[in-house]
Amino acid sequence: MHTFEGISIDELESLEWERLDALPYGVVGLSPEGIVEIYNATEERLAGLSRDGVIGTHYFSSTAQCMNNFMVAQRFEDEPEIDAVIDYVLTLRMRPTPVRLRLMKAPKVDRRFILIQR
Repeated sequence: MHTFEGISIDELESLEWERLDALPYGVVGLSPEGIVEIYNATEERLAGLSRDGVIGTHYFSSTAQCMNNFMVAQRFEDEPEIDAVIDYVLTLRMRPTPVRLRLMKAPKVDRRFILIQR
């Protein structure tokens, strides 16, 4: 099983839905414009939001407005490459929930990833 900090962006990009869904942490894959393309079953269950309702939406303005700030969303705009783990508190649609986020962006991969470990 891939660990939260041990998986690479290339591995995430190549995993099939079944393997993504089996990961023990949330995986959100975004287009360069911030549109949700991947939303794994773990994140669906833990966030309480259906995959069908999230895929195709703008993540930072529709689904996770609590991440639409300089700590998360703005980094994807400003930094050409990211592989960073940050402590964060999710606050939207739930009581404050401490999590660890792993932000991933690479020049050779169009999709960006947010991994969410609760």
